[in-house]
Amino acid sequence: MQVLVHPNRAVLRALYALIVGAAVIPSCLIAAPTVAPAQSSSPYTKGPKTRDGAGVYYFGREIAHYMTHHGAPWLERGEREIEERPDLVMKALALKPGDIVADLGCGTGYFSWRMAQAVAPAGIVYGVEIQPEMLALLDVLMQQRGVTNVVGVLGTVEDPKLPQPVDLAILVDVYHECSRPAEYIAAVCRSLKPGGRLVFVEYRGEDPEVPIKPLHKMTQAQVKLEMTGQPLDYVNTVHSLPRQHLIIFKKRAAP
Repeated sequence: MQVLVHPNRAVLRALYALIVGAAVIPSCLIAAPTVAPAQSSSPYTKGPKTRDGAGVYYFGREIAHYMTHHGAPWLERGEREIEERPDLVMKALALKPGDIVADLGCGTGYFSWRMAQAVAPAGIVYGVEIQPEMLALLDVLMQQRGVTNVVGVLGTVEDPKLPQPVDLAILVDVYHECSRPAEYIAAVCRSLKPGGRLVFVEYRGEDPEVPIKPLHKMTQAQVKLEMTGQPLDYVNTVHSLPRQHLIIFKKRAAP
């Protein structure tokens, strides 16, 4: 499988301009709604709205605004190889040929194509996004790399709409931006195979030296707290990444 160098930001901006200029996209798909007004039975509460947040809280954490397709060039920045060490992420995932994987909030496919190589030839990676513009960029970049086993999926803020059960679902720098985390993770769990893994990669909220805005970081304790209502068992946390932790859960066996 052919592997090309990372597209630079100018290339991504040009691709984005071509894609957006060539298609009329319904506005209802471009920007997913934020959380509906909180009700008595809702797991969400209203609170102080900070600059980077939605003013909606889940388990005491303000949900961050998600990055739009306009930020696509940042996803392919060259510094990411050093800052996030995708090689160490792939080592920790230990994917096998034939695995079915969901890359949730895949963006431009920075991790999708790496996982696609690991699960080839029979495995599939579903690149899930709520923004059709991101899926258009994903398609173009996968074609450039010669990757044929990444399938784009347009999900919603409450459901990734996975077409079949998966062995592993992963959210890289994404979960803190989920506007409906309770519903979304519940839907993900329904699509996990028995014993399937759910993996969160998040910038370490415990470390003030990590140069990321506070709402775009999460502590390990917070991630574990927010999974308490889901049919998941905590497995372990990988601490080998420079700025992030990789937190692994497994779908609990049915009683």
